[in-house]
Amino acid sequence: MPFATLDSFARKSVRSVQDYAILSGRAISNLFRQPRYVSDIFTQADIIGVGSIPIVILTGFFTGAVLALQSAASLATFGATALTGTLVSLSMIKELGPVLTSLMISGRNASGMASELGSMVVTEQIDAMRALGTDPMKKLVVPRMVATVIMNFFLTIISDTVGILGGAWVAVQLLGQSGSQYFHNAYQSLRYPDVFQGLVKPVFFGFVIASVGCYFGMSTRGGTQGVGRSTTQAVVVASVLIIIIDFLISQFMIGIFGR
Repeated sequence: MPFATLDSFARKSVRSVQDYAILSGRAISNLFRQPRYVSDIFTQADIIGVGSIPIVILTGFFTGAVLALQSAASLATFGATALTGTLVSLSMIKELGPVLTSLMISGRNASGMASELGSMVVTEQIDAMRALGTDPMKKLVVPRMVATVIMNFFLTIISDTVGILGGAWVAVQLLGQSGSQYFHNAYQSLRYPDVFQGLVKPVFFGFVIASVGCYFGMSTRGGTQGVGRSTTQAVVVASVLIIIIDFLISQFMIGIFGR
């Protein structure tokens, strides 16, 4: 019996990966085909991007503030508290900014996509769209994917900026450091590979958030209980994939640029 259960689980997992790959491939190919629902892209960008700004600002600011506190306490042991700005800027831009922003977006929007599309599936609205000659992939999935990738990119920039400012507030107001020295070190420590890495990650993370949320929404079964399961699974899977892809991208970038 355990072997039968394991075999069933393996088959289900492989089938899920296959279905997810097919959905992602179709969504990417539909980017180059007519019609393009531009108005839907702007609508989703407003929902995903503008609606997420407050939580991104709060997360970024206090992440930078805590990072400055912890860094200064550790650097004080070596008499190098002047490097607080260096550690905050590098940590926020290369790692914490993209990852934490994407996790916030995942919790807010991957669940929203899964629940919205899942509700449309169980109420047969998707079947009605197909009957009227509208491709649900182009109408529902592609606009969400494009909007999430674009807005996650800009939200990450906002998070990085606010995080560095949060670290500056702690360094200057609470730790008595020089503000000009903080920003000088934060700027001088950055190199092209650091900024490039910090801007590449949100593009991949945005694609993961949208594709996972849409996949679980479109594959919802079992009525309202199925919608709840899809919502939970979308957030969990998207968050885990973000962390795994973050490791892979970081390893790849370090292998190329050496930092």
